[in-house]
Amino acid sequence: MTAVSLGFDLSLIDLHDSGFEERTSCYVFHEPKKAIIETSASPSVPFLLEGLKELQIQPEEIDYVIVTHIHLDHAGGAGLFLESCPNAKLVVHPKGARHLADPSRLIASAKMVYGEAFDELFDPIVPVPKERIIEMEDGGELDLGGRILRFIHTPGHANHHFSIWDEKSAGVFTGDTAGIQYAQLTGTESGLLMPTTSPNQFDPQLMKQSIEKIMSFHPERLFFSHYGMNEQPEQAVKMVLNWLDVYMHILEKNNKVEEIETVLMQKVRGQLERAGVEADHPVYELLSIDLRVSAQGMIHYKEKQHSK
Repeated sequence: MTAVSLGFDLSLIDLHDSGFEERTSCYVFHEPKKAIIETSASPSVPFLLEGLKELQIQPEEIDYVIVTHIHLDHAGGAGLFLESCPNAKLVVHPKGARHLADPSRLIASAKMVYGEAFDELFDPIVPVPKERIIEMEDGGELDLGGRILRFIHTPGHANHHFSIWDEKSAGVFTGDTAGIQYAQLTGTESGLLMPTTSPNQFDPQLMKQSIEKIMSFHPERLFFSHYGMNEQPEQAVKMVLNWLDVYMHILEKNNKVEEIETVLMQKVRGQLERAGVEADHPVYELLSIDLRVSAQGMIHYKEKQHSK
């Protein structure tokens, strides 16, 4: 099964991002106007279409494709997916819209980060016609036929990021602003949530402010793009914020990506081993990817501060 019901007339489709299960979520709203949140990259589009098929939804029925931000693991497949959804509009942050209409800079930036792995991970990136793009302002709303989604701009991970408040589920779809939930450890004593501080717009103070903004809605649950639902939001964001402080402390003492990546992995391994997680647990493969990208973003942030 690619799709599972979460209740609240809401389903989750596992997009098998980069070949990993439980890595990137697509959320599907079962309302008179049908909407999804996140497409992941183009190689995930077949899993998205298969998930919709399992939910007995035709792509022609989709009215809105929402992306929390334009990083390729969230929106890279939007253009390709829209080719299967002739009636859908793309909902995106105003600062991200032009990059989905003309993804040339997005592609160049990703190639700098991912190098030779770019094609396998992200190709093709299809432009989205401008007339199919809705730019969603801070506080803007989308009516799915009685179910109102409210959009809140939440920078910190990226300047082109919004999160989405959904009163029906009493939940916020957090994208990457409130961190990553490692679903491989969910439901165990070693549950793990960490910030994601990828290049090139990471800002720790904005991230903290945005998390505070998310929590001002008093959500009963958070829906993470990576990955799944969490029904202990206070506990979840506390862990993310604690790790964010650890990240910044490490950044004060280190000036190289490799150093930061190594120290971070040592600290995470130490915590997980104390919680009984085996040294060869598959979660470490994901962590090695994420911590390298986060270390790159941390160094980029430090360099920007020094250049001011």
